[in-house]
Amino acid sequence: MGMYCSVMARASTTSDAFNAVAEPRRREILSYLAGAERPVGEIVAALGLEQPSVSKHLRVLRDVGLVRMRCQGRQKLYRTNAEAIRPLHAWAGTFERYWQHQLNRVKGRAEAMVRQGSNSPNPNPDSKS
Repeated sequence: MGMYCSVMARASTTSDAFNAVAEPRRREILSYLAGAERPVGEIVAALGLEQPSVSKHLRVLRDVGLVRMRCQGRQKLYRTNAEAIRPLHAWAGTFERYWQHQLNRVKGRAEAMVRQGSNSPNPNPDSKS
């Protein structure tokens, strides 16, 4: 049964972009590649990860389409695929309204506290009248 679960977990990791980016090192690689197209060696050096590990993560990111690879001579260059990242961005955006609403409530409360404070005789005890 344990073996079956590990096979299932491995399969689900590569099934879609959301599962692929659940792994922190893959998010790190994606963030690093967002700036520019880069060879594997540069990713390894910049992130301080083992080369086999980076290659494995890049394979997962390629399988789900988040990263594209291009060969230049013997060098493999990797870059992000904006089209594949769009669904992740859209999904995360659904929470933007919620957080904006929460921030507006906090701001409203803070402003109300400031208004209440301004009714007191000396709202700023540090100021010399």
